[in-house]
Amino acid sequence: MKNGPVTIKDIARELNISASTVSRALADNPLVKKETKIAVKELARKYSYKPNYTALSLRSSKTSTIGIIVPQLVHEFFSSVIRGIEDHAYSNGYNVIICSTNELYEREVIDANALLSGKVDGLLACISRNTGNFDHLKAFQERGIPLVFYDCICDEIDTHKVVIDDKNAGYVATNHLIDQGCKKIAYIGGPANLFINRDRFEGYRKAITDAGLEFGGDCIVHCDSGDYNDGFEATAEILEQCEIDGIFACTDMLAVGAIKKLKSQRIRVPEDVAVVGFSNWSISSLYEPSITTIDQPGYEMGRQATEMLINQINDPGNRKFKICTLQSSLIVRESSNRLTSNH
Repeated sequence: MKNGPVTIKDIARELNISASTVSRALADNPLVKKETKIAVKELARKYSYKPNYTALSLRSSKTSTIGIIVPQLVHEFFSSVIRGIEDHAYSNGYNVIICSTNELYEREVIDANALLSGKVDGLLACISRNTGNFDHLKAFQERGIPLVFYDCICDEIDTHKVVIDDKNAGYVATNHLIDQGCKKIAYIGGPANLFINRDRFEGYRKAITDAGLEFGGDCIVHCDSGDYNDGFEATAEILEQCEIDGIFACTDMLAVGAIKKLKSQRIRVPEDVAVVGFSNWSISSLYEPSITTIDQPGYEMGRQATEMLINQINDPGNRKFKICTLQSSLIVRESSNRLTSNH
């Protein structure tokens, strides 16, 4: 046998049969004799034969590969989403290629173009907070490649989308603070250009309005990101301008930053200011005080998005797109639980 990777032709030559017979034998075609199948597979194992998937995909116009664009790999929510994607993809015979944009539009364009050139069968995309132009994603539909958005979506492209009911989640989080006796509730959110943040803010606004409380002013801050430093600085800004007794922070890291600033000012949590976060990162249960938060069904989001994408791959002519909206839940912990506080 030759040096280098063994091919179907090499196996056919050694067994003195045709390459097409070898191919059918490896695929368990019932038209191939049992003894021929056994001989082919034994020789394939002996020489560690591996199929040439690139050649196969060129012949079939299918790669059995799904591309994923994700803003952050270190984000626990997105890690959960990816687990849902991978489990459903692998169980249906698909591989996945994960591209992390680090919340950069330029990286998102590069990654999208790379996946487009790699001829993936479909794309699952969550846009970065800096994305304002969607031509790089429209290119997938223009080439007939199925596309599904999850979490941070684009309204300019008509396709399947999987989202959290962020408006209701924002309402529930804020209403919980109201139930705890808060009257002056601050809002600390992420970039206002993203639908998820707009919806969380709208839920906050509706809860405040429904309760007949004061709305607007300096107690509302939209941050450039949703990280710890923004939470710390936003809280410092709010404390200089307002007297507050509650904070709804749109990520757990914003909540951590807020609580850190409150502690530095010797403001008690939750007795003086109650705090609610969002996403249920592991830090929210480990921090002191533990943080009340909104738990998101990330795994289910990934599973649903992948199911939609595979269905679209298998039925490319179906243009009946839908938005799948998942519900979240409130987890009450020490940072807001005034009613059972022992302090």
